[in-house]
Amino acid sequence: MAETKARIRDRIDTGPRYNETDAIRLNHMFRGRDTTEMLEVLLRENMLGDVAIVSSFGAESSVLLHLIASVDQNVPVLFLDTGKHFPETISYKEELRAQLGLADLRELKPDADLLRQKDENGLRWSYDPDGCCEIRKVLPLKHALAGFDAQFSGRKAFQSSTRNALPRFEIEDGRLKVNPLADWDKARLDAYMVEHNLPAHPLVEQGYPSIGCSPCTSKVAAGEDPRSGRWKGWDKTECGIHSAVAPVENDDNGANDPIF
Repeated sequence: MAETKARIRDRIDTGPRYNETDAIRLNHMFRGRDTTEMLEVLLRENMLGDVAIVSSFGAESSVLLHLIASVDQNVPVLFLDTGKHFPETISYKEELRAQLGLADLRELKPDADLLRQKDENGLRWSYDPDGCCEIRKVLPLKHALAGFDAQFSGRKAFQSSTRNALPRFEIEDGRLKVNPLADWDKARLDAYMVEHNLPAHPLVEQGYPSIGCSPCTSKVAAGEDPRSGRWKGWDKTECGIHSAVAPVENDDNGANDPIF
């Protein structure tokens, strides 16, 4: 990228928090640019301030983790240890930690006192999945992200109808959320994993294209929405750490531009 660090910073508010204008500028700035090039600029030029990766170590998590670790293995990785994960997810996390050299993997656990008060028998997921996610995911992540200016997310637009307008950059609670894989499709993800010899989550071949906590994750039939196995039977598509994405009026923010 020809622009110097100083010139890039002149175009964006690089204070400790961001606003919608910053996200629009970043979407325009990196429109049509390769994902790897974008990450190299963001991280090597320290454009984002204090940033962390939020990773579920789910079906396709290895791609984003590898992309970022290839630039900087010291970027903190935040994993929500809900106490309800499949054993295969925990093993996969450790496998990727070792293979990718993740130097700062932080495991976030729900508050023990809050668990005793609101989910003592561990069955809240069965009658109030939103409340369970709030205790085990939303609140621990909110607390952990308080010290960061931005976060990397592994969301992709193809995953569900609530994500099909997903841009590369968006704002959430005054914090910048970066979705480097927003425009990647399944074929591209699979090809990247093969090219870089990245292991697949062991549950994928068993019919789980989207993997969360074990009580709320079901197998998905061929042709179904990849996230249709999450909270099956409930009017729920997100755990609460992400929101449904609304299209930006008069501006696609570059989310659908081809990447060369």
